[in-house]
Amino acid sequence: MKKIFVVSVLTLFFCMTSCDEFLDTPSYDTLDTETVFKNEPSADLFVQGCYRNLIHSEMFYQLGAGETVVHSAEDGTTNNSKYNICNYFYDAITPYTVTTIYKEQYRIIESTNIAISRIGKMPVTDKTKSMIGEAKAIRAFCYYNLIRIYGDVPAVWTPLDEMDADDPNTFYPKRSPRDEIYDHIIADLQSAVQDVPWKSASGYPTAERLSKQGVYALLARVALYAGGYSLRWNLETNDPSTLKMSRRSDTNRADQLYQIANDACQAVINQNENRLVTAQGGKSGFEYLWYNFAQRNFAATNPEMLWEIANLGPNTNSDFGVYAHPGSRGGLFGSRKALQFMLPTYYLSFDKNDTRRDVSCTSYSVYFLNNGSATDKWVDVGTTYSCIMPGKFRISWCKEPQAAAQRNLNIPVLRYSDVLLMYAETQNYLNNGPTGPARNALLEVRTRAGIGSMPIPVGKQAFEDAIVQERKWEFANEFNLRTDLIRMNRLATELEATKQSMKDLSDRKNAYANISTHRLYKFRYDAQAYGDPFLAVQYIDLTDPAEIASIQSIPTAAAQYADFRAKTASIAQAHGFTVAPGEMWYPVRMFEAYTSAYNGNARKTVGFTGGFNVLQIGAIIYTKPTGSAENGGTYPNWIQASDGSDGLYYGFQANKSELLPFANKSAGHPMIDNPNLTQHPAYK
Repeated sequence: MKKIFVVSVLTLFFCMTSCDEFLDTPSYDTLDTETVFKNEPSADLFVQGCYRNLIHSEMFYQLGAGETVVHSAEDGTTNNSKYNICNYFYDAITPYTVTTIYKEQYRIIESTNIAISRIGKMPVTDKTKSMIGEAKAIRAFCYYNLIRIYGDVPAVWTPLDEMDADDPNTFYPKRSPRDEIYDHIIADLQSAVQDVPWKSASGYPTAERLSKQGVYALLARVALYAGGYSLRWNLETNDPSTLKMSRRSDTNRADQLYQIANDACQAVINQNENRLVTAQGGKSGFEYLWYNFAQRNFAATNPEMLWEIANLGPNTNSDFGVYAHPGSRGGLFGSRKALQFMLPTYYLSFDKNDTRRDVSCTSYSVYFLNNGSATDKWVDVGTTYSCIMPGKFRISWCKEPQAAAQRNLNIPVLRYSDVLLMYAETQNYLNNGPTGPARNALLEVRTRAGIGSMPIPVGKQAFEDAIVQERKWEFANEFNLRTDLIRMNRLATELEATKQSMKDLSDRKNAYANISTHRLYKFRYDAQAYGDPFLAVQYIDLTDPAEIASIQSIPTAAAQYADFRAKTASIAQAHGFTVAPGEMWYPVRMFEAYTSAYNGNARKTVGFTGGFNVLQIGAIIYTKPTGSAENGGTYPNWIQASDGSDGLYYGFQANKSELLPFANKSAGHPMIDNPNLTQHPAYK
């Protein structure tokens, strides 16, 4: 019976890495545990299998938005689960919640439990110790994900076939206190860093397997969560009145956890094996990093990537990156919809010298010029404020994917810049204000981004504020910002501030009182090639009343288009651009809908036969104005509905929405499958 159970686990967990030689490795279907753990090479393949599906799409699709940076761009609004989860409207029954993360994390936890137990019975060598450390780190990552999403969860540390089948807690475990789980996995990680080799000694060609620096960085991240804030309640009574955001009651332990995180970061920094990727090849450092990441050029990205999940081959390729891109309609890339967009307040938050903005955000989408005719060409068409789209994982930067939903993109988990910013944070916390090393760590990240001259705050709270903002600029679309805000007890205030900022932008007041309402985009054909290094459409923000007045009237007769293009070209020249023969510029009213009469007719002047084209992004975004005046004096529903039924973060409730409920609809959901589980008390 034990052999049958473990064989079924083996068939689930075997993982093919991005290395070609693994693609022909035979299945484990015919093997039993004695064979699998008979020698180190076979056991090593089992450990590699623990990485498979470690990051499910729910982590980056459902939970990778709603953090004041990325937002859902689905066609529907309140009838769409992704849109609702992005806006903190959770329902355990419908369910507007996440279910597969729970199942997959425990599937992998069982696999790591098997690895730790069975390899622990093999002869002790450096390799077996390293494999056990690696399995412990993977298990720690699973529990970290479960806790930051659900809070207190069941803790299982032993393979099922070694547990007492007569004990009801074996198959139906109760919630375990999260602090106990955190302390267990932190101890595991502290053990693992002693046994897992530095990457330079590992022989691993990429960061797809955990090396010592990756385990140290994971230890730092987990320790910060363990020492930070989370939504807690009395597990014994499950009383909703006990719900509150707080740190663990043992404040000394919280301080110890920050020290653990600090020391882990310092170990990576002092090892001096890793660094930020810097400018080269005509690209900024940030652009060079993500372009080469999309191209799977590991030699270029290895210095900064501490851990990334392998995605290549028929069994491991996920849909990571499918949702976060500029959108394309037809052509080489196919019709690929962008299902997430960047809040315009985030896009506008960047310093003018920050090279990260045009990497993380695109103000263009790929569209055909002449309604998809047989001889059509494709254009990188400029968009409005309502449809600024993700750019780190744009399809044009990638290698040609194996299928529409298989992008070949690895999934980034830990980067050296994260180590630097965590170190800056721990130094600030432990010393009641930023130390020299804290300021230097922040400065290193900013310098790579081109904003090294930006003043660095000296007070503890102001420095923490700067870290929060820096993490947003640095880690957009890397799906950790949402829970980072929770652990820092900033979620409620950050969401409220963003809601107000979006309303201010819509009303063009306060910080946005003088923002440009018109932009000239330079007409550009899309290269229609994988690996195209194109970064951003050139544009001019217009502020001169005379220039704006000169383009208010868009001709609708084709005979007048040339004169209008001459007018926009002269404006471009006045702003220092050299306009070559045949180059064209077209205006956009940035606060109107992309499909407004003005914007559609303006695109026609440069050759779009379908100026009112349908973008590959949710209709609630591109067909709605950003401006309240342009929307008839009310905010568009995605910003704020008049009846409160929609709008940014409309479902958020403090001391409730910081954690998700367990799904409770049907078989396959935690609350149905496990009668010993208790529900998040706010969802009874």
